[in-house]
Amino acid sequence: MSEAAKDGATLTARLAARRAVEALRSGVPNRDAVHQLGCGQPEAENTFMEMLGANGAGGFSEGTRGMLVSGDFGSGKSHLLAHLEHQALSRNFICSRVTISKETPLYDLGKVFVSAVENGRIPRREGRLIEELALGMKTESDEYGEFFRRIDAASREKLLSPIFPASLLVYERAADFDLKGDIEAFWAGNKILKSKIVDGLKTIGQSSQYKFSAPKVAELPPQRLHFISELVRSSGYNGWVVLLDEIELVGSYAILQRGRSYAELARWMRRVEEEYYPGMVAVGAVTEDFAAAIIGQDGKNDGEKARPRLEASAKYSHLGVWAEIGMRLLEGEGVTLDAPTQDYIDATMKKLRELYAKAYDWWPPHREETAGGAGATGRMRYKVRAAINEWDLRRLRPG
Repeated sequence: MSEAAKDGATLTARLAARRAVEALRSGVPNRDAVHQLGCGQPEAENTFMEMLGANGAGGFSEGTRGMLVSGDFGSGKSHLLAHLEHQALSRNFICSRVTISKETPLYDLGKVFVSAVENGRIPRREGRLIEELALGMKTESDEYGEFFRRIDAASREKLLSPIFPASLLVYERAADFDLKGDIEAFWAGNKILKSKIVDGLKTIGQSSQYKFSAPKVAELPPQRLHFISELVRSSGYNGWVVLLDEIELVGSYAILQRGRSYAELARWMRRVEEEYYPGMVAVGAVTEDFAAAIIGQDGKNDGEKARPRLEASAKYSHLGVWAEIGMRLLEGEGVTLDAPTQDYIDATMKKLRELYAKAYDWWPPHREETAGGAGATGRMRYKVRAAINEWDLRRLRPG
């Protein structure tokens, strides 16, 4: 390697280290920081790796169940999800991270799906998920042929609207790039006029191939999830990982919305047999006290109220059983995050010192750390930020 190449590699490594330190200083670790510091949650990581293994190359799973992780505020749930994202991408999984919020309420599958597509990351690629998947379709390949047959069969079994195989056929054969863009947007969650697909079928001489009515808007989100899962499957990836963060915000919803959220959680965790999302792996993060505070009798008592409230609604009565499944998941099936041990703290601080030294070409002094502690100061995030702030002062104001 030439001296110029060595200097370039050193600069690249230093910039990555600085990005990691800056993210840790702000308390929001980025992918560089997570990659450098690791995870420290062996049970959750091992369970996740088993889930990925079920979807490994040549063994694409159609029934992998999801996983819930729980912990107190500041216990490292978001850091864990970032670490799992890195692990998934490195093993040829597409990965989407969705933070439950006002804009993406858990009870609205359509909005959560759109967020998952918009935030999807593809191994070794930087483009938008839907565009990269569409560009990657090799229409002459056996994999694509099998994909089309599965989508067509699903429409005949009424699992999917015929608009999906029809739009796929138009996308494959039409030369209209604007129409292809509209179809990509439809797959990703936007509306499309039925007439555009019908006219596209006429253009390619396939007007008699598919006869269909415009699907109802409420029916499309689960069908899109099915379609994209199959598209991922046909594109050479091992599966689609969806990470759902801050599920505890469900507690601020009204009772009917909470009930719908529990039902959607059962869907994402693959506990509903009639739902079909091949190769999808979901992980949800929630605070440890959520079940007691919201579902339990000493809290809002959703365990007694949510299902009857859904079943009293003409629109959502079918979700009552799903909601019951979702609540039982939140009450008893989560992996509780481990409190950091002294060995883990020492190892993390050693890695942090090395990272800081690489970032600023300055070796920080060793700091004595203690495990646990009450309140915010006992959290790993505080220990990391306190160390970085102290080292900044020593480096910039040595006097």
